[in-house]
Amino acid sequence: MDLLFHRYRNLTVLIAVIFAQLMLLAYQVKSNGEVRLIRVWAVTAVTPLARAIEAGRSSTAHFFSDYFVLLDVREDNKRMKADLDRIKMENQYLRTELSTADRARSLAIFQQQSPSKTVAAHVIGNTTGVGAKVVIVDRGTASGIEKGMAVITPDGIVGKVTSAFPTASYVLLVTDQTFAAGVISQKNRVRGTLKGQGNSTVMVDYVQNEEKLEPGEWFYTSGDDRIFPKGLPVGQATVVRPGKAHKEIYLAPSGLQNGLEEVLIVVDGVHTQIPDAPIANQPVRMQSPPPEESGSDINPAQSGPQATEADKLVERYRKIGAVEGHVYGESGHGAPDYNVTLAPDTAPDESVATEPNAARPVNPKPGAAAPPPASKKP
Repeated sequence: MDLLFHRYRNLTVLIAVIFAQLMLLAYQVKSNGEVRLIRVWAVTAVTPLARAIEAGRSSTAHFFSDYFVLLDVREDNKRMKADLDRIKMENQYLRTELSTADRARSLAIFQQQSPSKTVAAHVIGNTTGVGAKVVIVDRGTASGIEKGMAVITPDGIVGKVTSAFPTASYVLLVTDQTFAAGVISQKNRVRGTLKGQGNSTVMVDYVQNEEKLEPGEWFYTSGDDRIFPKGLPVGQATVVRPGKAHKEIYLAPSGLQNGLEEVLIVVDGVHTQIPDAPIANQPVRMQSPPPEESGSDINPAQSGPQATEADKLVERYRKIGAVEGHVYGESGHGAPDYNVTLAPDTAPDESVATEPNAARPVNPKPGAAAPPPASKKP
């Protein structure tokens, strides 16, 4: 490097002097805008670099700004999702509370209207017995509950109390295989024994095949078991068919159709009458037909929207039979002349059969001989 500098020393000094002179000239010379030339050169040289630096700074700033905004959006999304979950839970809770309030209101109304004395209870659990259909309620001997009391809902019977403790009781459901109660049908007054099947249906046993029973018929408690008062709904017959020894009758228990959360325990039962079944084919009251319009002599068998070609043909044959004195269905009289022309706008008993260029009176009485036709004069 030193060798090159010493070798081209004069040339280097000359280039440096020329450059310095140009700088001085640029500093002294002004452009048309009264701006020194050196400043123009400096701005022109620095502008691309400044533009690049500003672009990089702006991009970096936007990147970090978007990043922090996205972090805020993600936090907002988490917060909104938590709020939505909380609102859903509150909505579900309020809906459950409303449903519970409706059931409680129904139980209160049923208690007021029922002649039997009942105690309301909540179902708080199930037993752990294998195959047993037993629930636990929050009423016991402290509330006057005793073993053997009936448990019902406004929709029907539920079961009976099998064990009573100071603050809780066990209730055997109607679907348990060991459950039994006396029932009677609503329409035909057929008596039987209600038995559980271990599933969602129950059956009525000991009904003879000769007994008259229909699907869809309701069953009510008969009071024969001394547990359930007479007149409580049990369920509706879904299957009725003859069996080997007795009829096979299966019911859908109405007391368990809407779930089991609140029940009524019958402390003092009162027997009631079984409601009568609705009468089939009840008479229906109908209004009298509207009066006919004045001045209307239209025969409904010949005209109107309900008249057909067959009706018109039958009416024509009837008029021909009336004109010729022919009674349809009687033997020995032959058939009437269906080709005759009937006079228009005449009653059937006064019609005259006419043919072209001839007139022939006809006796309307059956079996009478027709008079000979009138002779023609030339």
